[in-house]
Amino acid sequence: MLGVIVNTLTVVIGSLIGLAAKKAIPDNWSGFIISGMSLVMIYIGISGAFEGQNTIIAVISMAVGAVIGMALDIDARVNRGVENFEKKFINKAQEGGPSFSEGFITASMLFCVGAMTIVGSLQAGLIGDNTMLITKATMDGISSVFFAASLGVGVLASAGFILVFQGAIVLLAQFIQPFLSDAVIAEMTCVGSLMLIGMALNLIGATKLKIMNYTPAIFLPVALVPLFDFISGLL
Repeated sequence: MLGVIVNTLTVVIGSLIGLAAKKAIPDNWSGFIISGMSLVMIYIGISGAFEGQNTIIAVISMAVGAVIGMALDIDARVNRGVENFEKKFINKAQEGGPSFSEGFITASMLFCVGAMTIVGSLQAGLIGDNTMLITKATMDGISSVFFAASLGVGVLASAGFILVFQGAIVLLAQFIQPFLSDAVIAEMTCVGSLMLIGMALNLIGATKLKIMNYTPAIFLPVALVPLFDFISGLL
């Protein structure tokens, strides 16, 4: 769990630095900074999207995932939960900028979607190698400074999600590793990266996508990749 703890702490420290810097940034600069961070997210999303090798899997995952997400109304449920947390523990909504829930969800997805998260956590859980997670922690710590400065305290709260999500993979590594082949991880990264692009477009006001409704899509390649391999074998 060392790598997970280090990753969590770097995001906490980076976010605190970003929040302190935010106070010194003129209000009319906030939108400019958010747009810049959105462009960074689009770059990360496009880079990750090319990890996928089967476009059909991405299409099916996004379509079916969206249906499941809308049926469960995941976006509304998550936003209500985060807003209730904000009212109970934060006691101060952010004005004139992104909401607490927007910062939390955006940062949580940014820091937890990608091959480094999954592979790094599996390596830590299976062989005790925290190298990849610590490398990721360095990257996340630097990113959190700028994202906290633009998106606010929600980015700091995302450290808790990192601890739970990555910690769960580390603890369950022996059980889930057989299902997470290189091909599956690549397709999960691809689908998750498409969601990052959607969140970036939301931040700059180009779209109003309910991103959390697409989250089931991230996990569908676990079933779809073996299914496509089976069908290919028959053909």
